[in-house]
Amino acid sequence: MNKAFVKEPAGDADDEDDTPGLPPLPAGARNYITPAGYRRLRAELMGLLDVERPKVVEAVSWAAKNGDRSENGDYIYGKKRLREIDRRIRFLTKRLDIAEVADPSAHHGSGQVFFGATVTFLNAQGVERTVTIKGIDEADSLHGEVSWISPVARALLKAHVGDEVQLVAPGGVERVEVLEVIYPAPAEPEPGA
Repeated sequence: MNKAFVKEPAGDADDEDDTPGLPPLPAGARNYITPAGYRRLRAELMGLLDVERPKVVEAVSWAAKNGDRSENGDYIYGKKRLREIDRRIRFLTKRLDIAEVADPSAHHGSGQVFFGATVTFLNAQGVERTVTIKGIDEADSLHGEVSWISPVARALLKAHVGDEVQLVAPGGVERVEVLEVIYPAPAEPEPGA
């Protein structure tokens, strides 16, 4: 069958590197990330390159040997999965290339909010909330983590314990008071290092 009849739709172009759900970096901004976040993304990249991609290539190769590719579900699915893996590899490679690892433990004991801080604040209604300021690629709102470019983080950055800051929220401007700032303790040096 002619390739013109089996071409993928334009929406599945291989050059789409944006991963849905992750905000783009602001123009000229650095891609700050914690050491743990960097290790996690690097492990994902290595897993895709060393394990997942070779398995899918092997499956596609096997499926291609089974004859008519236009009606071969294993082949079609495998090629689609291979494009998804390659897209994720390109994304991770680009993000890791521009990543700037910032170790929050450098601020251990500080009462000022910087990248990597876990901040407890109180809003005008008397509700306490705790967030950890992380990198764009590692923040997980379900675990109380916000990216450093989020409105909450931008309002809190550089504030000190006891400061009141203005948080611009969808419902309007809200004043919040910084109650506590915590950083992870520095890692113990390896024995013999």
